[in-house]
Amino acid sequence: MSEKTYDLVVIGGGPGGYVCAIKAAQLGLSVACVEVRKTLGGTCLNVGCIPSKALLHSSQKFEEAEHHLGDHGVEVSKVKLNLKKLLGRKDKVVDDLTKGIAFLLKKNKIDFINGKAKFISATEIKVDGKKVYGSKNFVIATGSDVVSLPGIEIDEKQIVSSTGALDLKKVPTHLVVVGGGYIGLELGTVWRRLGAKVTVVEFADRIVPAMDLEVGKALHKELQKQGIDFKLLTKVTTVKKSKSGLSVSVEPAAGGKVETLKCDVLLSCAGRKPYTDGLGLKTVGIDLDERGRVPVNGAFQTSVPTIFAIGDVIDGPMLAHKAEEEGVAVAELLTGQHPHVNYDAIPGVVYTHPEVATVGKTEEELKGAGIEYKVGKFPFLANSRAKANGETTGFVKILADKATDEVLGVHIMHNDAGTMIAECVLALEYRASSEDIARTCHAHPTVSEAVKEAALAAYSKAIHS
Repeated sequence: MSEKTYDLVVIGGGPGGYVCAIKAAQLGLSVACVEVRKTLGGTCLNVGCIPSKALLHSSQKFEEAEHHLGDHGVEVSKVKLNLKKLLGRKDKVVDDLTKGIAFLLKKNKIDFINGKAKFISATEIKVDGKKVYGSKNFVIATGSDVVSLPGIEIDEKQIVSSTGALDLKKVPTHLVVVGGGYIGLELGTVWRRLGAKVTVVEFADRIVPAMDLEVGKALHKELQKQGIDFKLLTKVTTVKKSKSGLSVSVEPAAGGKVETLKCDVLLSCAGRKPYTDGLGLKTVGIDLDERGRVPVNGAFQTSVPTIFAIGDVIDGPMLAHKAEEEGVAVAELLTGQHPHVNYDAIPGVVYTHPEVATVGKTEEELKGAGIEYKVGKFPFLANSRAKANGETTGFVKILADKATDEVLGVHIMHNDAGTMIAECVLALEYRASSEDIARTCHAHPTVSEAVKEAALAAYSKAIHS
């Protein structure tokens, strides 16, 4: 017998799960959210997006005080790092936000059930092997977990995942990062700014391999300039612990001469995998695909019509905002609406300094698809606000259809790229042309004028270059 029956039970309290729960409650459904952590927000808020961004911001403040404030006439001497306070600030940010989400669930009359859910039928789950809850529909929003590479046993002390890298008790002398993707680059730059030597080992021939090639090369060059060492087309074969630290054996990806790197901390950022362990999916007849994901149809339904899935457990980029959009869509579908998630307009951001933000197609994808296109670029070196701020690294790159002028992709490298990309996402969502952006008035002086100038360069000619 069920303790209680709902219209919808969301399994997972991360960005996709709690947003889905709130939207469904706002639309009049009775809702519960089951989360194995005692706090809501999932990996993103507890040990991912939010704490890492807090550290990125604090470490950038430290670097500015140590190296760059003098350029503005602000003379600071004997800058000292208080790592305990820096980490404490990060923890407070997380605590405040998790409490905020708990408040939002309470405000929307959503029951928060703390524990691990397991399906016992298509209409019931058991939490922690004890209480049974019934529901007309379920949403699986359990997110993802870190991938462990063979021979790299994570202990969250010397060999850490992204979780352990958020709480190192001292700045490493030498940090080796395995993986040159978003997470590895972001956390690598945090500890580099705070004083660590950082070496990034990447199996591919470039960092962030899915990024537009020109932009990726520019980011690589800038991070090298900042002091990060890169070993591309390289793999880690073994990691040996000793009292003095770690010995990391690396060799060319295709095989060859072995090199040993000495470090005190290794950060493994080899990717993430869908988290579906212990959900009892086989019990209800749901089989995973070859990559461990939950297959769904266009309405996010699994092979069981009453069970839906969103976010990192299904196909697509493992991004919090992608999960949120899907969560809202499911809630609307369940209440008779007809939503649509445009996967061609999902932005991605690398929160290094400068940031890289991207939406839509890369130049390589357009070439591969045989689509004729034109390119409009504008450097921040020619932008007045960037010049005034002393932040001129990077550029805006707009790719537009050669025949129709429709914007197909935008790639931005700048300190404010993550914010600036929003208008470009809107442009793709409404199928704007580069001329549409160019003829839209942008406030002066702002760094966003660089987007306008790149659009001008795509359809006609930029004014300020």
